[in-house]
Amino acid sequence: MAKLVVDQELCIGCGSCVEVCPKVFELDENEKSYVKNQEACNTCDCQEAIDSCPVSAISWEE
Repeated sequence: MAKLVVDQELCIGCGSCVEVCPKVFELDENEKSYVKNQEACNTCDCQEAIDSCPVSAISWEE
């Protein structure tokens, strides 16, 4: 099963993923996004969160 990953080197902390999927993503103390709840993708559109990232920091990993 594929899982969501956030490349924190690329992340600029814009928060667009948190707006789209607040149950899945959160910003850490460095204002970088991370996946806090992989299973919550059924509550939102994780692909939309990936597509909304301006620096393509979010992806599916096999």
